Amino acid sequence: MPEDWTIRGIIRATFPLLVGLTLVELASGLVLDTGQAVLTTYPSLLTLVPVTIGMAGNLGSVLASRLSTALHLGTLSFDSRDDELAGNAVATVALALTLFPLVGAGAWAVQFALGGLVLPLATVLLVATASGVVLAVVAVGVAAAATYAAYRFRLDPDDVVIPVVTNVCDVLGVVVLLLAVRVFV
Repeated sequence: MPEDWTIRGIIRATFPLLVGLTLVELASGLVLDTGQAVLTTYPSLLTLVPVTIGMAGNLGSVLASRLSTALHLGTLSFDSRDDELAGNAVATVALALTLFPLVGAGAWAVQFALGGLVLPLATVLLVATASGVVLAVVAVGVAAAATYAAYRFRLDPDDVVIPVVTNVCDVLGVVVLLLAVRVFV
């Protein structure tokens, strides 16, 4: 862990990362632009975009925070048999399995209330749940890898892991959602 707990030290460690992640976020918009036609055709799916990427980032952030705390406490070992790592990963996927169907039902209900219903509820639920579970698995991998990288590069995971996880989940959230739309619609 770094010993330099000054504002200058934190900025020196995070500024290059944040500049790079800004470029990653631009990619998210470009990817979203490629799916514009199908998303505007089915407004209930368009409603899923911000909620899906936000929820994936939130799940990843919670996991990253827990892994960072475990790393600081010395209870995280980055071993495939590590119960703390496995338990947090399972909890993240279980949360996705419970939250994303609700997100899909909410998106469908909003579109139903607005009178523009095009897709059946089952399809919207399938797209939301499938993309949510895949994103939860991705968030687990990204959070574990980013926490391990912070450890290896002697960076404070509290400073770098959450920005990495949220930005990567934003970009991959759009990609995974568009792939789920392509598969199920």
